[in-house]
Amino acid sequence: MLDELHALVVERPTTLVGKLTWGLNADEASMQIHKIRASLPNELKQASARVRESEKIAVSAKEDAHQVLESARKDAERIILDGRKEAEKIIEQAKLQQERMVSDHEILKIAKAQAEELRKAGEREATQIRRGADSYALDVLDQLETITGKLVAAIDKGKQEISRTSEASGTALPREKATLK
Repeated sequence: MLDELHALVVERPTTLVGKLTWGLNADEASMQIHKIRASLPNELKQASARVRESEKIAVSAKEDAHQVLESARKDAERIILDGRKEAEKIIEQAKLQQERMVSDHEILKIAKAQAEELRKAGEREATQIRRGADSYALDVLDQLETITGKLVAAIDKGKQEISRTSEASGTALPREKATLK
């Protein structure tokens, strides 16, 4: 709150005349805010620092999670696309081979069987690739869940420490929920 007050009065004031801001002297207001900060207990300052650190960690974790998910999505798409291309290539080769063997009935039967086997092999390979991509995405999400769990634990620990500090000093802090944007 002191940072917000300092920003309103000193950093971004709405000036009327010279250094006067709605009847306030910006230098005097800045000095009074500095005195208030200096008189605050160290535990409160440390708690504020921990809250800011937790917020930075949360932002960093969100960015990391987004990057990991985006990378996993791209990898999965690439793997699936490669599998499809390989399956199409195998099917095309099977069709070409089948057309060359049309003249003899027995050879034609063999070619059809081989083409079907190649098609099935391509489908199996595409299915395996898809499963691998899904497994990779789940692994990434599990890692993200672990990171998020650690972050939540760190935040809870910071909140408990702030509550203990405020209870020990006899000052209760208001319970307002902050939202991250």
